[in-house]
Amino acid sequence: MQTRPLVGVIACRREVEGHPSHMVTDKYLSALREYGLEPVILPVWEDLDPVGVMPLLSRLDGLVLTGSYTNVAPSRYGAERAPENTRGDRDRDAAAMAWVPAALELELPLLGICRGFQELNVAFGGTLFQAVQAQPGKRDHREPEGDRAAQYAPSHDLEIRPGGRLAALYPERHARVNSLHQQGIDRLGPGLDVEAVAPDGLVEAISIADAPRFALAVQWHPEWQPREHALYDAIFRGFAEACGG
Repeated sequence: MQTRPLVGVIACRREVEGHPSHMVTDKYLSALREYGLEPVILPVWEDLDPVGVMPLLSRLDGLVLTGSYTNVAPSRYGAERAPENTRGDRDRDAAAMAWVPAALELELPLLGICRGFQELNVAFGGTLFQAVQAQPGKRDHREPEGDRAAQYAPSHDLEIRPGGRLAALYPERHARVNSLHQQGIDRLGPGLDVEAVAPDGLVEAISIADAPRFALAVQWHPEWQPREHALYDAIFRGFAEACGG
């Protein structure tokens, strides 16, 4: 019997019904299954042993760093916490910072989404805007009020840099993407390449320059109805193929 490639999905640690819990919202798991992958939720702890993660990750065919309502702790990139930055998850921070280098060493295909995009930048020594809307010349990238469909509807244009990893997946120079984030890349981490930008110049997609396999992260949410958006579909098809799907 043919088995689906096994993809680890980072959890967030939150309180659910009064208990600390490890959780992933269904949209990420459903999107992976839709593209022929078998997702498995990876729990997170602050005292995670960076060396000890290798046996776990070595069993996987890919790794996904999802979006979240929480943000990477500013201390991870040498900043003080801004008033707008109210939600953190130290357990997830520790896991992400341990898993990114481990995944690279194991040459695992890696996909980062929203918070995962920001985690990748911080893991490579980059910094973040904690409130993009407060930066001169930057638009408000937070989701609009309304129902779920309105929040995840395409919000702004995207310019894809030619010759990059994202351009190899999607041949068009421009697309429209959703926007549901307050934070974003300030200084790009060394070893990362810019793959796409928003009209205000904010970085929207990055890749790991010397990664031998799929290593892409995006600021928007391609997991939302990916079959209905050609760019989102191309990203998941490319990731699934890299994982062996």
